[in-house]
Amino acid sequence: MRDETEALIVIDVQNDFCPGGALAVAEGDQIIGRINALMDEFAVVALTQDWHPADHASFAANHPGAAPFSLVQMPYGPQVLWPTHCVQGTAGASFHPALRTDPAQIVIRKGFRSAIDSYSAFFENDRQTPTGLEGYLRSRGISRLTLTGLATDYCVAYSALDAARLGFGVTVLTGACRAIDLNGSLAEALSQMAAAGVVLTD
Repeated sequence: MRDETEALIVIDVQNDFCPGGALAVAEGDQIIGRINALMDEFAVVALTQDWHPADHASFAANHPGAAPFSLVQMPYGPQVLWPTHCVQGTAGASFHPALRTDPAQIVIRKGFRSAIDSYSAFFENDRQTPTGLEGYLRSRGISRLTLTGLATDYCVAYSALDAARLGFGVTVLTGACRAIDLNGSLAEALSQMAAAGVVLTD
């Protein structure tokens, strides 16, 4: 077992982000076995779940004429318009059936506000509206985090950067993550995480 001050954060291992899903990450399902094994090493395990209403502002389908993966400006900054994914209550929003969920003590749902996207496990994309995860981890005495999941260059990276900004020690287990890699986004995310003091290890 790891020290009791360490937690495992599993980001968005959901059907829509795995092969066959609406916003599939290549090989997204291949990390699940490793994540499942890791869960037994940590006293605290948290899962995050993308959980969008159908009218979510980040969906290209809700912007007439807009193409998926195009960029628009929102009040909180630039926003990629995604294919419709992880809609509340759908099979696509469910955790991948191979993922162990019983070891998790908490599930943080994010992206449930129609007008703002939420990549990070800690904040909406305005970088101010909290999800509640920080408070939970602090109350459990957690100071160090290991992050795994989908996708390396979006939700994992945003979560890692916010965790570092909040003062947690952060490790991203890149071998237990997979990336979308949209227009060089993976290299940029890895560079930003390293610059923020996040430990990147396979």
